[in-house]
Amino acid sequence: MPAWSETDEAQYEAIRDSELQRGKPEDSAKELAARVVNKRRRKEGRTPNKTTQGTGNPHRRLENRSVDELRNIARHLKIEGRSKLTRKDSLVAAIRKARNSRKSKKMIDQ
Repeated sequence: MPAWSETDEAQYEAIRDSELQRGKPEDSAKELAARVVNKRRRKEGRTPNKTTQGTGNPHRRLENRSVDELRNIARHLKIEGRSKLTRKDSLVAAIRKARNSRKSKKMIDQ
């Protein structure tokens, strides 16, 4: 990942100092400043977008996850034809079907 530019550093320092003056703890101020700078860098295309890499909170229902998270789960489960599954409800159905078939295979193997 490319290092921050001087402009990025200046923006980080300004935001961090502003948050500290507002009474925020130093850790919170640093985190907020870094998030703001990194968000701007992502929008400008200077850093990879990490939103498409996770599978979401495992305690959330599939219907409440993003399409990107569902696609990642489908990739993990090696669901064939997943690139053609463009609608959220079709991804959820395919994931549930794959999970159920894996559970039944485990029961047969035992």
